[in-house]
Amino acid sequence: MKVSDLILENDFLKTLSQKILICDGAMGTLLHEYGIPFDRCFDELNLSSPKTVSKIHRDYITAGADIIETNTFGANRSRLAKFGFENKVREINRLGARIAREAQEVSGEFVWIAGSIGPLGKPLKPIGPVRPEEAQSYFAEQVDALLEGGVDLFIIETFSDLSELGIAIAAVRKACDKPIIAETSFTEENKTFLAFTPEEVVRTMSDFNVDVIGANCSVGPQQLLGIIEIMSHWTDKPLAAMPNAGLPKYIDGRFVYLSSPDYFAEHAQSYIKLGARIVGGCCGTTPLHIRAIKELIDRPEEPKTEKAERPRIEVKDDLFAEDDDISSIESEPSLLSFIGNKQFLISTEIDPPKGGNPAKILKGAMLLKEAGTDIMNVADSPMARVRMSAVTAAYLIQNTTGVEVVLHLTCRDRNLMGLQSDLLGCHALGIRNILAITGDPPSIGDYPSATAVYDVDSIGLTSIIKKLNSGFDYAGNSIGKPTRFSIGIGINPNDNDSNREYDRLMRKIEAGAQYAFTQPLYELDPLLSFLDRIKIPDFPVFLGILPLQNFKHASFLHYEVPGINIPAPVLKRIQNARDQGIEEGAHIASELILQAANLVAGVYFMPSFGRYAQIAGIIKEIKPKLIDIRKKGKN
Repeated sequence: MKVSDLILENDFLKTLSQKILICDGAMGTLLHEYGIPFDRCFDELNLSSPKTVSKIHRDYITAGADIIETNTFGANRSRLAKFGFENKVREINRLGARIAREAQEVSGEFVWIAGSIGPLGKPLKPIGPVRPEEAQSYFAEQVDALLEGGVDLFIIETFSDLSELGIAIAAVRKACDKPIIAETSFTEENKTFLAFTPEEVVRTMSDFNVDVIGANCSVGPQQLLGIIEIMSHWTDKPLAAMPNAGLPKYIDGRFVYLSSPDYFAEHAQSYIKLGARIVGGCCGTTPLHIRAIKELIDRPEEPKTEKAERPRIEVKDDLFAEDDDISSIESEPSLLSFIGNKQFLISTEIDPPKGGNPAKILKGAMLLKEAGTDIMNVADSPMARVRMSAVTAAYLIQNTTGVEVVLHLTCRDRNLMGLQSDLLGCHALGIRNILAITGDPPSIGDYPSATAVYDVDSIGLTSIIKKLNSGFDYAGNSIGKPTRFSIGIGINPNDNDSNREYDRLMRKIEAGAQYAFTQPLYELDPLLSFLDRIKIPDFPVFLGILPLQNFKHASFLHYEVPGINIPAPVLKRIQNARDQGIEEGAHIASELILQAANLVAGVYFMPSFGRYAQIAGIIKEIKPKLIDIRKKGKN
């Protein structure tokens, strides 16, 4: 969405004066295509099949609709009584509005939610049995429920009796001052079923308190063109045109509408030239018809209204280009592309600060970028100690440096809802790489009495991310556009229970893992043994490197940190280095990286005590050597 759209979205009428709005198409036609018979109550599907209704809304939003109508056209007490649902008026209408609103939220696009109100299905007295006061109560009941559900405006459509239309409009106006689009339906003789001409319709509606006058249904695009032309001569109000996709033909047991999307869109352009500010479709139209209208309107040479008093005002902004879509995403994260190209990647972990000032980590990130770090891992309160939100830190690092980040996400602090909410938020922020981690228990951190969540472990989290990548949340609800996360996991080749670690790795890969980062290693043998056992060709593994600082540091890691094993020769080397421990630790790390250069997808540095300069020095030293080794390996 453009910035200008964000500014205008709360003022429907102002927006309407500045741009052409596209309404959606048929609901019943698509419900029938989903296998719902025509003799079924379509409005009741808000209760029994909300996902189907929501899917149709989302398809229209994706196609380019600016307005979507609630599935409530026949949801008045009179019509619902035919199916035995007369006591569910409030429930059906309220839920109809909420389904549309949820579809909007899932799509991530702004659209207006229009409460659809159709005629009662029975004529008013003296022709029919419905008294005017009854009609008023029926419409008022529907209007109240739609308002409760959260509609932005009302479309009162497909009316033939102007008296009934006036009663429906009055019911809306008594309840609220939201915009009203009022539409009548015409026959092939250019008259409503009660013989009102377009001129009579417009002149009568001019006395009603409506914002947009229009025509819908009944006839096809060509027939409606003449009706809109007549209407344009008798009113200065904005016009709406929403024809059927032609007259239906009954072929092989089903009704088929023959107007193609391109043909339909060409007529929409003609309506706009006559002054229509809203174009859309009725029976027989589909998202393909709406998409065709959208594409035609978005062409560089947009059609202009012929009326000088209603000029088209083009709203532009400098923040986004004309065709930019801030929700658009690449086919896959760059990290996966790098791995696929067999590029040796250098990653460095950055812990979020313990306070609210990110200056240090951002300076460190810039230093690492200049040294040659390809990606940066952002830890999530490691060792169960309170730090700045990892999501916030990752966003700041990625946007400050331009280097892609891998966000560590733990299951310790978030329940199922929190995990998925954070993942969707990360995706919106442009964070595309997630390392799924179970997380250190609170008992080892600053708040040992804190409650851990652990609704799932890292295997379950991996599965959740994979499901989001398919377009659904953990419960199977659609999230609209699928996410495009890369999914990383942690492994420990040094684990004392190698069978358990191997089994968990296989389960993680089955759940959707695409690459792995190892715990810190200080010799090649555990890595070789683990890689040999995996026997999965081209499964990317990043070698974990935590450079030693001195003998005291090495002893602490070896004896007190679970999962880290430092072999005796390495302990001896760092002990003999004495006050040159940092330099020796860098040499030990460099040697191991170069030995493993053709075995792994990359290296994963974990700076001790925030010593980014040490890592930067190692990167500068080994990067030219890594390039040579990889070239020789390919040859």
